[in-house]
Amino acid sequence: MRRMSWFCVVACLVSLTSLPARAQTPPVPLAHLSGYLRAMARQAPGQVALDVIDLASGYSTGYDASASMPAASTIKIPVMVEVFRQLQAGRFDLGRRVTLRNSDKDWGSGELCDAPAGRSYPVSDLLAKMIDNSDNTATNMLIRLVGRHNINASMYALGLRHTVLANDIRSDGYGIRYDLRSSPQDLAQLLSGMAHQRLVDEWSSAQMIAILSGQEHNTLIPEPLPPDLAIAHKTGTLHDTLNDVGIVYADNAPYVIAVMTTDLPTLSAGRRFIRGVSRLAYREMAALADWRTAAGVDVDTDVKSAVGPLSPDVAVWVNGTN
Repeated sequence: MRRMSWFCVVACLVSLTSLPARAQTPPVPLAHLSGYLRAMARQAPGQVALDVIDLASGYSTGYDASASMPAASTIKIPVMVEVFRQLQAGRFDLGRRVTLRNSDKDWGSGELCDAPAGRSYPVSDLLAKMIDNSDNTATNMLIRLVGRHNINASMYALGLRHTVLANDIRSDGYGIRYDLRSSPQDLAQLLSGMAHQRLVDEWSSAQMIAILSGQEHNTLIPEPLPPDLAIAHKTGTLHDTLNDVGIVYADNAPYVIAVMTTDLPTLSAGRRFIRGVSRLAYREMAALADWRTAAGVDVDTDVKSAVGPLSPDVAVWVNGTN
């Protein structure tokens, strides 16, 4: 990977706001969660890493949260962040059309790979396909638009040290395990920044959350939780890897959760593990909310209690009415 110039890093720092700092010395309820998670991780199939952040207080816990893991399709969150960074900088708008090339096509996920080369699509449509349908070809088109080096530079400027996009999305072979890397801590930081409306800017954060809330693959983190609960998340799957990272808007206890698993004997084993972590985190974060109330702990007020409405120019294509 090329060495990033200080100019690139500084440019990203100017246009991307800082991410929220984490609180130190977690309280007793989170200490309980930490113990439970460690016990689960020791019995987990394959290699696992996870991170949980209470958005109201900044308290966090996890297991091996800074471990570099195969990102799979969760790498599409950093791609989306860079798209919105360049939108905010005025380099293009949501209506900018990108022409499909044969070199963009990947048949691992999504339907755009079957479209004829030469057809063009607006950035808005590609964002929806990349996140909600996890379309690899749409992702490659957006990577080409914003520049892979710019994505990496932006993530580095935000302090993400384990997030690297070393190639386009190429699902054939084992290269994807090493070309797309991140950690639960890195991805949780991005999602925390969105939830606090500080990632790129307030409008961009709100729109990215709205897009993530349209996720169509909901068999992991959302599966054991109440069906009416607002969750903005992104999954990632390889032949032996299963990830899910998201913002859970639980009443009085909004939190970020990032669970990454790899070297799994079966994907079913990974599904059971992620669902178990999700169920446990939901229960213990509710207990933490009760503790915060009883202890009178000051909390941030810039986290919305539910996923907010899309702005009109974005709602049209996310809701499929274009």
